[in-house]
Amino acid sequence: MDMRQLPDISDNEHCPSDRSSDANETNSDYEGTSSVPQRFNQNELNDLTRDLNLSKKAAEVLASRLNDKNLLEQGTKITFYRTREKDMLPFFSQEDNLVFCHEIRGLMKEMGLSEYIPDDWRLFIDSSKRSLKCVLLHNGKKIGSIPLAHSTKLKEEYNTIALVLQKIKYHEHQWLICVDLKMVNFLLGQQSGYTKYPCFLCLWDSRDKTHHWVRKDWPLRENMDVGEKNVINDALVEREKIILPPLHIKLGLMKQFVKALDKDGPCFEYIGVKMPQLSTEKLKAGIFDGPQIRQLIKDPAFINSMNEVEREAWTSFVAVVENFLGKHKAENYVEIVNKMLNSFKSLGCNMSIKVHYLDSHLDRFPENLGDMSEEQGERFHQDIKIMEDRYQGRWDIHMMADYCWSLKRDSILNAYFNAN
Repeated sequence: MDMRQLPDISDNEHCPSDRSSDANETNSDYEGTSSVPQRFNQNELNDLTRDLNLSKKAAEVLASRLNDKNLLEQGTKITFYRTREKDMLPFFSQEDNLVFCHEIRGLMKEMGLSEYIPDDWRLFIDSSKRSLKCVLLHNGKKIGSIPLAHSTKLKEEYNTIALVLQKIKYHEHQWLICVDLKMVNFLLGQQSGYTKYPCFLCLWDSRDKTHHWVRKDWPLRENMDVGEKNVINDALVEREKIILPPLHIKLGLMKQFVKALDKDGPCFEYIGVKMPQLSTEKLKAGIFDGPQIRQLIKDPAFINSMNEVEREAWTSFVAVVENFLGKHKAENYVEIVNKMLNSFKSLGCNMSIKVHYLDSHLDRFPENLGDMSEEQGERFHQDIKIMEDRYQGRWDIHMMADYCWSLKRDSILNAYFNAN
């Protein structure tokens, strides 16, 4: 076989090189892009582990893998995460089955806040089946929730709340307080349960049902003297520091609406079909959470299941949620609230303590309820549950400090975007 040498096509000016063409096309696509990897420094790696919500062990594994790929700047420490909370530890103590922050200003400074002003924050105290929590919430929600105290042993009662306030040095800071009405009772020394005078602002008689939808003005509660008008303990805070809780007011309105529905009617039946996860007992009691209420508000089929009276009550309730209890406060909010109250009366709703606050103390609600709501504190329950699972219930100063470390931002760029 005649083996002839093939011509060098790269020398043939009439036959351009395919390889050269591909290379030129590739270069044009990535023109100006550096092939040098952008390595993580310590601050950037810290922020990445926070964004991914990684545990100490997982953060160290990630750092190790990035280091294997030569993606870490020189001096970035892989073992940093074993003791990442150490700078936060000096601000926490553990006594009497309570973990708490004893130096708020120092903690804020360590977390990178250049200025701490108590009036920019409000206190949230709540309990769940797992634990009792005390949290600082930023007015305007520009900064994450700061945990102040936590206990898995102490019960939600007057003496416990007094201990918590003492340990976090509440009287030095005098924050506004946004909590549910059960917690308000503890803070102001009132008797809990179905009492005759549950309102801390006036002497509204919860048992005088004949005047509930008729009378708006009740005698003011002049003082909180122990032994009078269902006051059984000394007040732990001033009444002026209490913010009426928008989220719990909304939940209370929903409760009264559902309880007033015809239990054999299509509207009540629709809720049961729409939310099969709700037990019959909870449904009849009108116990819903915020996401479930939002789900019904967005469902056009729900309103189609109502009769005229139910529809009027529901649409007026939605108007109050959207134009008063949230971020937006309409100029005619008084008219909107009164319309809802009248429609609730027509539906046959009871005048609960939460409805009473709207009926008689509308002026006591803050200007922007969205910025002052306790809903941010409720979300803290979800955030902290991750930490509780991570530490397997072993709450101590390390867990509190580690949670605060997860809130801190080291990167200037991230701090800029968080502020904007």
